[in-house]
Amino acid sequence: MEEMRPEPRTDKIDTHHHFVPDFYAQAVESAGGDPSGWPTPKWSPAASESIMEQLGVKTTILSLTAPGACILEGQKSFDLARRCNEYCSELRDKSPRKWGFFAALPSLLNTEAALAEIAYALDVLHADGVTLFTRYGTGNTYLGHADIEPIWKELDRRQAVVFVHPTHPVDTTKVNESMPQPLIDYPHETTRTATDMIIAGTRRKYPGCKVILSHAGGALPYLIERISNGSKHGQQAMADFKSFYYDLALSSSPSVLQLLLTMVPHDQILYGSDFPYAPPPSIKAFAEKLENFEMDSKLRSKINYGNALALLPRLAEKANF
Repeated sequence: MEEMRPEPRTDKIDTHHHFVPDFYAQAVESAGGDPSGWPTPKWSPAASESIMEQLGVKTTILSLTAPGACILEGQKSFDLARRCNEYCSELRDKSPRKWGFFAALPSLLNTEAALAEIAYALDVLHADGVTLFTRYGTGNTYLGHADIEPIWKELDRRQAVVFVHPTHPVDTTKVNESMPQPLIDYPHETTRTATDMIIAGTRRKYPGCKVILSHAGGALPYLIERISNGSKHGQQAMADFKSFYYDLALSSSPSVLQLLLTMVPHDQILYGSDFPYAPPPSIKAFAEKLENFEMDSKLRSKINYGNALALLPRLAEKANF
């Protein structure tokens, strides 16, 4: 007898959901494609609406993904970030209960341009937060680097929500052809940049930023005890770890959920899908694992939507939860 699948609840807020308008896809292809080698998916608002219905998602927060770290350079990148943000703003304004967005920024190494877009996106377009990538430039400039500090200072002043999405490491050489970079390198990059922020003191210096780590923080929950015991910061490193928010995009298997729920404050776990870069069967499989995981209704409601409503109060005004 076939096992009954649970019906998806229709109350989720998806905080890890990408948009790929045609003009952005063309910019990626003109720059040589995604450096990780991952194909750029076809996307439309209707495609997002379809997967939202299948997953039981009521509200989606749109963001750019990894190629943005490479193509958002120079003046053209400033124009591209602005165009992406205005595109999302228009979509959100048409249906504010359905859409929100984390703003795209030019390369953080172009400090003036990045600060200008932060101001425009948050003050004029009223974005729900900003997207930062795990690394910038051609070297190992991760988010704890001194060159990024002016960005953190401004985001901290604004008490901004910061969505951290992985991009490729400096070395894009594949271990083998069956191991695309997003498979393990992306979670490792999230681990690397979060650890850099902990060791460099970024989280302690700028605690006003509400920082979301993609994919359950990569390997950070698994390694934080090693990090805290192996650094001079000790207990502070663990406190920094507990200050992050963690989304469940492709990361809601029972073992990962058990680890997160043991180590992370339950108010800081968010639902995410990773559409359209993750294949829909994978997205649905992880959603089903979340539905099947035993937890009380209060905790499930927190993860599905409650924590996101607390983090993004605009949504509480626009959505009927």
